[in-house]
Amino acid sequence: MDTLAVICTYNEATNIKKVIDDVLNCGLNDIEVLVADDVSPDGTYKIVAEMAKEDKRIHLLLRTENRGRGYAGIDGFRWGLENGAKYIVELDGDGSHNPKYIKNFRETINSCDVVVGSRYINGGSDTQRGFLRQIISAFARNYLKIILSINICDPTSGFRMFKRETVESFINKLHAPDPFIVTEMLYYAKNSKASIKEYPIDFLERVSGQSKLNPIMLVSYLLKVLKLKIKG
Repeated sequence: MDTLAVICTYNEATNIKKVIDDVLNCGLNDIEVLVADDVSPDGTYKIVAEMAKEDKRIHLLLRTENRGRGYAGIDGFRWGLENGAKYIVELDGDGSHNPKYIKNFRETINSCDVVVGSRYINGGSDTQRGFLRQIISAFARNYLKIILSINICDPTSGFRMFKRETVESFINKLHAPDPFIVTEMLYYAKNSKASIKEYPIDFLERVSGQSKLNPIMLVSYLLKVLKLKIKG
């Protein structure tokens, strides 16, 4: 397996089929998809299971214990390593990350260790979010740069591709149970001296469903950044 796309899902039944189809048609010949699902009440995993019966490039990791976005990501990346993936790309299952960029990521990673899909470099955009969300995002980006010294334009992006060797360097250090896993992975990649490049993307509003971000999660995120800095 050359490239594996890991998609962590919870209640993405209305989006997941299109996302998977778009990944498999992104222009890479040797790409497979792993959906790590926490037994979504809306039946997301059932849709993936049916698709997997028809296409051997599609895999389902149904998680019944230690549920959470972070744990799902860790399990998904471990699955990729165990099954021989040379490159692992992660993207959301809500349609906000356009799989068309995966081929560009794969070309870019030939000259680095990590490719980050960036909304905030020349050629990228995040125009479909409201003003308040953009203010929050700008604050979070600058906060990460100051506290964790992650000096890229879009450190909060969850659309990234990693080389196998880079994932192996930090997989055993990961423990975040929630979306903070996105920051944790980038922090440990940086600390392992991995070279990171950004590739411009257009960030899209989720196709359907509700965002899981709320003020409590934001405050918790900021505190976790400080804790990671102190422990790291």
